[in-house]
Amino acid sequence: MVLHSDLGSKRILITGASGFTGRYVTDELKAQGCEVIGLGGAEHSVPSWAAGLRPADRYLQADLRDADGLRNVLKESRPDIVIHLAALAFVAHGNADDFYQVNLVGTRHLLQAIDDAAIAPERVLIASSANVYGNSSAGQLDESVTPAPANDYAVSKLGMEHVVRLWQGRLPCTVVRPFNYTGRGQSENFLIPKIVSHFARRAARMELGNLDVARDFGDVRAVACAYRGLLQSEAAVDRTVNVCSGIAFSLREVIDLCAQITGHTLDVSVNPAFVRSNEVKMLCGDNTLLRQMTSDWSCPPLRETLEWMLTAPSQDEPLAA
Repeated sequence: MVLHSDLGSKRILITGASGFTGRYVTDELKAQGCEVIGLGGAEHSVPSWAAGLRPADRYLQADLRDADGLRNVLKESRPDIVIHLAALAFVAHGNADDFYQVNLVGTRHLLQAIDDAAIAPERVLIASSANVYGNSSAGQLDESVTPAPANDYAVSKLGMEHVVRLWQGRLPCTVVRPFNYTGRGQSENFLIPKIVSHFARRAARMELGNLDVARDFGDVRAVACAYRGLLQSEAAVDRTVNVCSGIAFSLREVIDLCAQITGHTLDVSVNPAFVRSNEVKMLCGDNTLLRQMTSDWSCPPLRETLEWMLTAPSQDEPLAA
């Protein structure tokens, strides 16, 4: 493992900086002394869950589908490092075309804008998704597993990875494949926040889809730490790296943990409308490569993450990505 000494003097551009993941990544990098420029959303107000997180130093506006706008932002900001988090991430989103326009075409626009701005970033970190692995259930999935995406979101992310490879040798890119992760501030469109919210307000009942799907549920704070560590690792250049806890829990087990923490039980029913035919049954990641490339990285146990979320203040204005 070869590490850069620090990130403290770096100017870092983050797409999606005002989103759920972006706020935690921004906080992690600000703690290192970085100057952070957010792209894609101004921080008009800070939701209660993000009140303790350090904001970006400034925000610039550009849509990923606007190639000219991105080029102008890159020329103005001239970052040392680019982190690309912005994406359409809700798998059940109704319009499949949006996945490709934002996740695939938008990423190509960003990479082209870096080229056109004639800057030479030290690193470019791009967030893909473990959904590219599809319905595999053969133990822990490492980066050598052949992708088999099972929905349009995953196909758009895999296509994005291929686009990134077109810049290999021209830009020092690292692609990360985060497995499921959660934390304070994540939208209730996602399963863990939905479950936590029902327990937090001591609801009597809850409707979910397939209770037996199993996921590798990480912690957003550990994800932010992993991204920072990979930026410091020279070995991560031109690599694709899983970001995951290495442990899978079914939704039944998550519900049981929440019941143990809160002392509250509720009736859970399966709504057939929430069961997707192309549901990925089991996703569990192998984080060996990540741990080799980063120093002292670890992910909190899921119970600790759930306890943190269940003791959160009112989660106004949750963000999805």
